Amino acid sequence: MKKIIFIFLAILSLTISARAELRIDVTEGTFKPVPIAITPFSGSGDAAVAEAGREVTEVIVNDLESCGLFKVVDPAAYIQSAQDVMTQPRFADWKILNAEALVGGLVSRDGGNIKVDFRLFDLFTETQLEGLSKVTSQEGLRRAAHQIADAIYERITGDKGYFDTRIVYIAESGSEIDRRYRLAIMDQDGANHQYISSGNSLVLTPRISPDGTKIAYVDFGTRGKSPNLHIHDLETGQSYALGGEFGQKISPRFSPKGDHIILSSAKDGATCLYRLDLGSKRMERLTTSSSTIDVSPCYSPDGSQIVYISDRGGRPQIYVRPAGAGSEGTRISFGKGGYQNPVWSPRGDLIAFSRQNGNTFYIGVMKPDGSGERMLDTGYLLEGPTWSPNGREVMYTCQSSSGGKVGIRSVDIVGFHKRDVNIPGEGSYPTW
Repeated sequence: MKKIIFIFLAILSLTISARAELRIDVTEGTFKPVPIAITPFSGSGDAAVAEAGREVTEVIVNDLESCGLFKVVDPAAYIQSAQDVMTQPRFADWKILNAEALVGGLVSRDGGNIKVDFRLFDLFTETQLEGLSKVTSQEGLRRAAHQIADAIYERITGDKGYFDTRIVYIAESGSEIDRRYRLAIMDQDGANHQYISSGNSLVLTPRISPDGTKIAYVDFGTRGKSPNLHIHDLETGQSYALGGEFGQKISPRFSPKGDHIILSSAKDGATCLYRLDLGSKRMERLTTSSSTIDVSPCYSPDGSQIVYISDRGGRPQIYVRPAGAGSEGTRISFGKGGYQNPVWSPRGDLIAFSRQNGNTFYIGVMKPDGSGERMLDTGYLLEGPTWSPNGREVMYTCQSSSGGKVGIRSVDIVGFHKRDVNIPGEGSYPTW
């Protein structure tokens, strides 16, 4: 009997300990950001190493605060240095600051490179949750910091981080009558910004391949009247057109495997969905209507289904259909107004979309069967949603008023935290 009681108490103790471990549920909209103390990463040896420590600290702090799940405790109140924390944190003292998590880090030279070490502690359980050591060049320092922020995010939320990612978008400049559009790419926090195209022609709707090496986009030519599909290779820097028959090609997206593109093409009065094989360049027609407009297709993560927009019911609505040719689509949206830009979450659980009802635009999500529709943001002009790789953030084009600045915004899946994405100037049509 005593043995049974001992086993029961041991199991109960483990259960309580597991529940006590620090963890955020990012699907709830009522949580408060987790207070986290991030000691400035110490850099010993020379001024360059000290500056590297400051840069790493700044990137990690900005990453974690930008997602809305963390609130960094004021460093002026810290009672230990990073060196002390890495040796032995005084947990009781840190709890006085109402911090729930603690990060310590060191930066040092490793030959011609820089070594970054960090440790993450749970102040409730007084245990180390994560530790990581990275050796990188000076040029790779920001990426190493993003990866540390990802490790912290993943350990506390249970979801993959998305800070070490890039975004492609359309950089816009000039007046309304003399507008310039250029393909651009940057880190998700706006750093390492680069222009890809010259801006001599109108380019829209860029999409990144699953392996991150290619961009599919629509180039309307110098006069903006001849839309055609183009591919840009990020590794070689070369771009080429995928011309041929089947009319004007628009709204391209890569398949989950990256071996073909699904798109819309207008020909003989109908706009239908097509599958374009990137090897053979063969086009296969997927929808067969001769009078409707079917656009903006996007695969489910497993490639078995396609979500798209069709006006067969009178207004643009969201439909879902099997991926094969000849299959019929099922309408899943029934709200007021018209829907556009559906895109399947990488997790497969939600479909994001833009919606217009009168003069008001929305960014929303719904389940793949159309249930659970809810709006994440509303405004003057909102369009073109794209998902973060972990399926927890939605990014999109936003404009606050007529003639106002066109920018990029992101929101979490509960609509709790919105942020304006850092871009130089104006921009639209982001893709993560």
